[in-house]
Amino acid sequence: MDESCTALDALSGFLRVLSVAGLGVFLGAMLTEGFVLVPYWRSLPPSDFFSWYAANDRRLLGFFGPVTAIAALLTVAAAGASLWARDPGRWFALLAAALLVTVVLMFSAYFRQANASFAAATIGEAELPGELVRWARWHYVRTALSLGALAAALLSLRGAL
Repeated sequence: MDESCTALDALSGFLRVLSVAGLGVFLGAMLTEGFVLVPYWRSLPPSDFFSWYAANDRRLLGFFGPVTAIAALLTVAAAGASLWARDPGRWFALLAAALLVTVVLMFSAYFRQANASFAAATIGEAELPGELVRWARWHYVRTALSLGALAAALLSLRGAL
């Protein structure tokens, strides 16, 4: 085995470990949002929810944006390096990246507009409870996909450590 293969193998393994760490933090944030924030939001009267969301929209984006971006970049980089190195865990690394890219795309498909409508209070108060149920369902799908991504990333490490 030549030195360049050894370095590429080491880089691939290192990126897969970082991917697991990034996905773990991301999944923890998603679980917290789903099991702490969503029930809180659903307990508020609509006017209080809209006020809370308008006051905290930028904070949510400021937190979740970087956490999501870091997890996605690390996971995609790990998949790329694993494929390049022809690592035995490359297919699991690729699965983790595909799942997380799906999670990211779901933000654009639904959450960007829904969150903006919460912040601007453009949803009627009567429609808000139903929209929060819809939001929670989409969120739980994203959370399940994120759990799958973490599991796949962990499986990509088999034999690497």
